[in-house]
Amino acid sequence: MKGYKMGNGQSRIQKKNKDFIMKAALDIFSKYGFRGSKLDQIAKQSGLSKPNLLYYFPSKEAIHRELLSGLLENWLDPLRSLNSEGDPFEEVMGYVRRKLYLSKTLPKESRLFANEILQGAPIIKDVLKGELKYLVDEKTKIIQKWSDEGLILPIHPYHLIFSIWSLTQHYADFDTQIRAVLTNEKPFENASVYLETLFSRLLKPS
Repeated sequence: MKGYKMGNGQSRIQKKNKDFIMKAALDIFSKYGFRGSKLDQIAKQSGLSKPNLLYYFPSKEAIHRELLSGLLENWLDPLRSLNSEGDPFEEVMGYVRRKLYLSKTLPKESRLFANEILQGAPIIKDVLKGELKYLVDEKTKIIQKWSDEGLILPIHPYHLIFSIWSLTQHYADFDTQIRAVLTNEKPFENASVYLETLFSRLLKPS
């Protein structure tokens, strides 16, 4: 079975090695950022030699780009799920819960995304100005309609989404700071209750 080719043309060993590289790269990039990361670090953590790593990816940029491409789908899906036909308050709260869940389950991916944004988004700027903007524009129209109809309290829809991003992703991007302050309390234990209370008071008509 050694060398058996999978459906995508990769052998099992090749797929395994590529997975090792991607996992190691996520650890390194999320910790040191793109500029502070080196191929030698990724190779060492993946358990491969640098020449072997370069067999799979021609450059650090190529690894970084592939990681971000996969991440973007996860990042856009929670907002895509906001349904114009659903209960307005529950739809917004569902979005908050989904974003918080991503921070809890994919903290390294969140920090990778944050590092890319802080560097001016050289790799994903076109996506931010294109697919992300179109999606946000579409969903803010829904939120504005709910607000105009009195189904939620008056709110600036773009800034609502920005605040959801910041309040949920903070738990992943500033994990070290949060854990230092909370000491023995697990960060996500009360986060969900707090955010639901906050947005309930902000949005729900009395």
